[in-house]
Amino acid sequence: MSKGKGLTLPHPFFSSRPSWKWFILTTVLVGATMSALDVSIVNVAMPTLKDEFGVSMALIEWVAMAYMLTLTIFLPLFGRLADMFGRTKLYTTGFAVFTAGSVLCGMAPSAAFLIGARVIQAVGAGLLQANSVAIITQAFPSSERGKAIGIQGAVQAVSMSVGPFVGGILIAAVGWRAIFYVNLPIGIIGIAFALLILPKSEKSAKKEKIDYFGVLTFASGLACLVLALNEGAKEGWTSPLILTYFILAAILLPAFVLTELKVQYPMIDLKLFKSYSFAVGNLTGMLSYYVLFAVLFLMPFYLEQVMGLGVALTGSLLTPIPLAMAIVAPFSGSISDKYGSRVMTASGMFVCAVSMFFMMFAGQHSSLVLLVSELVVLGIGMGMFTPPNNSAIMGSAPKEKLGVAGGVLNMMRSLGLIFGVDISGLIFSTLKNQYLNEKGYASHASNIPVTVRDSAFMSGFVVVIVVLLAINVISAILSVAKKDAALDSEAAKEFLAE
Repeated sequence: MSKGKGLTLPHPFFSSRPSWKWFILTTVLVGATMSALDVSIVNVAMPTLKDEFGVSMALIEWVAMAYMLTLTIFLPLFGRLADMFGRTKLYTTGFAVFTAGSVLCGMAPSAAFLIGARVIQAVGAGLLQANSVAIITQAFPSSERGKAIGIQGAVQAVSMSVGPFVGGILIAAVGWRAIFYVNLPIGIIGIAFALLILPKSEKSAKKEKIDYFGVLTFASGLACLVLALNEGAKEGWTSPLILTYFILAAILLPAFVLTELKVQYPMIDLKLFKSYSFAVGNLTGMLSYYVLFAVLFLMPFYLEQVMGLGVALTGSLLTPIPLAMAIVAPFSGSISDKYGSRVMTASGMFVCAVSMFFMMFAGQHSSLVLLVSELVVLGIGMGMFTPPNNSAIMGSAPKEKLGVAGGVLNMMRSLGLIFGVDISGLIFSTLKNQYLNEKGYASHASNIPVTVRDSAFMSGFVVVIVVLLAINVISAILSVAKKDAALDSEAAKEFLAE
């Protein structure tokens, strides 16, 4: 084996070929396509799965919830394991586990079996996501890192946008099992690419131990927090179950922090957060996905219930967001490679704020052209922000911590998704029901006049948009304070050694 810049390549022939890094990126894109496509493709099948297994919607929702919960709580651990045992090895394992989980999902004889198979799928997806950005960061020099991450972001956005369309066709033509079996050929291709193209795994030079107590407290605490936020609206925010979740989270997460500060080999090295680029990059990354998924969650209700549009048209009107992200992301990454991440991240959040500002004035008879324009602007802002921000985060971490850094990055993105839906949903439903109560109507009454119903909807909707506007402005201000360029690996090492 011969070594390139930080990589051990499969054959001496390739060590002198700078283009080999693009083959590495292509391999990562296969994984990005598979995992992103699966997230959106499964959502379309939820009503079909409910009828197929004859279970309640509350149970079938766990097909999505089990996947997201497993993925979110274990991402940092998978990144840590990759730093210890080799990123390529775990990335290749991720392809195999995800593919096996997909086959099991397709074979599922019951809803419970399907939920269990989705957990296996999530483990595979976590191994892929925790290592994808780390592999790109190690393969590309800092002058091209943003462009490469932007291309990955574009592929993920396109995959998520076409997922519902592909899922609908497969379910109608073949059946719901096909949406899982479609991952089999992609997974086989991914495994072959990983074995032939990715650099040889480099284990940690130190014999490090796994921080089992840290893993336990972090995973349990974060799971309790996510479950509390996700189930609170259904169970009641003051119910014993939800209060228990919150109390456990309030105990376990601080215990995790105290553990990480004391152990020799922590699961997440908290010294990473001493870097402004890493700490604020992850915070603003989470906030950006909070905004994005809050809009994606509420906008269908607005389009269908207030504007009276059909489901098909509503879905079509939301696709410009990921498509705009896909178009802008590679260019944004390239610009940040030349001029630094600060300009693009701050500008991206400002553009998102402009979109939220105009969305505040949405009404019952808003122009569809204006609405689509606002959604496109939101997609452009996200495309401008995400690749430079991810590049800055990964550039601020030393080489031996890239797996953990990538795991934390993707975990924060998942938390942004969960918080954006759950917290925005709570604000919206609370204000809408309060308006109805003030007008003398129960929230689920069937005799509510259309004008009162729409006014109640908009009373909650507008406040949520104002909150999202404020989040974008805060994120833009935090991004302005970044340094023009992320720390390179050597600088990061020196910084962490202080």
